Amino acid sequence: MTDTTRTTDEPLGAVVHRLSEQIPELVRSELRLAQAELAQKGKKAGVGIGMFSAAGLLAFFAIATLVATAVIGLAMVLPAWAAGLVVAVTLLAGAALVAFVGTREVKAATPPAPERAIAGLHDDVETIKGKHL
Repeated sequence: MTDTTRTTDEPLGAVVHRLSEQIPELVRSELRLAQAELAQKGKKAGVGIGMFSAAGLLAFFAIATLVATAVIGLAMVLPAWAAGLVVAVTLLAGAALVAFVGTREVKAATPPAPERAIAGLHDDVETIKGKHL
């Protein structure tokens, strides 16, 4: 007698009992698999984030070098203190502009509640109640 023949000849109660015993183990094994997969993906994400951090640090140094180059270049035409002041004022003006635009974007994103989705849900509830028919 094969295993498939045995399962087709089993009473329904026995099959349900066996199934109720196997489902928790199946769920546990799926959870272990998911945990292992997430750990592996987490490690890869950590390496990627570290690489992005290193790239950001290198970009910062490159920009700092370009700023120093701008000061040195202007120092050929102006006194060194004036060249440094011109570059610093230019950078501060750029920072102020970026801060202004960022503040405007943050204000546009508030409140963080999904207003359109909430309004849609209210409309759905009203429709279900029969008020928008």
